[in-house]
Amino acid sequence: MTTTNSLMPRFVDILFFGDMVGKPGREAIYHYLDKFVDQQDTPTIVIGNVENCTHGFGISEKHYHELLNKGFHAVTGGNHSFDRKETADYISSAHCMVRPANLPGNVPGQGARIIEAFGIKIGILNILGQSYMANYNSPLESMEDYIPQLLAETPVVFVDIHAESTAEKNVLALIAAEMGVSAMVGTHTHVQTADERLLAGRCGFITDVGFNGSRNSVIGMESYSSMARMKQLGYVKLEVASLPLVQVNAVRFTIEVSSGCCTGVQRIHEVFELPAHVKL
Repeated sequence: MTTTNSLMPRFVDILFFGDMVGKPGREAIYHYLDKFVDQQDTPTIVIGNVENCTHGFGISEKHYHELLNKGFHAVTGGNHSFDRKETADYISSAHCMVRPANLPGNVPGQGARIIEAFGIKIGILNILGQSYMANYNSPLESMEDYIPQLLAETPVVFVDIHAESTAEKNVLALIAAEMGVSAMVGTHTHVQTADERLLAGRCGFITDVGFNGSRNSVIGMESYSSMARMKQLGYVKLEVASLPLVQVNAVRFTIEVSSGCCTGVQRIHEVFELPAHVKL
């Protein structure tokens, strides 16, 4: 395990934003970052789940770079990571993007990587759940493959488990904590859970971080098309809800750099109106 030098901060915060849905989700996060992040005493690593970032499905190369320019250090994905054809073309050069590690087949990009900020190395792993999801490879096997590799480089390791089942996320988090992970978040359901806690005395965890986007929506999507899907047969296209009342769902983990132990977990839920000049 690597050690830190005297010039490194003792603690680092990992600020993770749940699934960001379209432009309302991006703009809500940018507003939050401008208002709140500079108030923190410790350096802040900003990460977010981007599988719904561009019009609700996947993330474009333009929006990937936009997020980096707004202060993101890394982004993670999920079952919609490759919904946009262009993603396969640029993901190999997207050095701050971590796509799910347990996708079947020969998939471009990386499912685990080391990023560095403020002189601190952070190991990041992204995995997909299997329960009520598609035919993905074992998330447990991906954890067993990648977590030891990341811990060999840094004691600070972060995992995003993108899954439907709360039980699956919970049991994988318990295993991750025993393996030495610093923090783990659940994503995908878009509904924030009020169960943030420490596992094994060292791993910060929340079952689902929630979503960022229009507040009065169906998990970020426009409500009328969602209701139409419920009422009628046939395909109804879902559209991102573009309403100025937005919510920010995130979680902040405070982690001791030398040990990788999480010492604090803060769940974030903010609701506010976007400024009038923001066009959705």
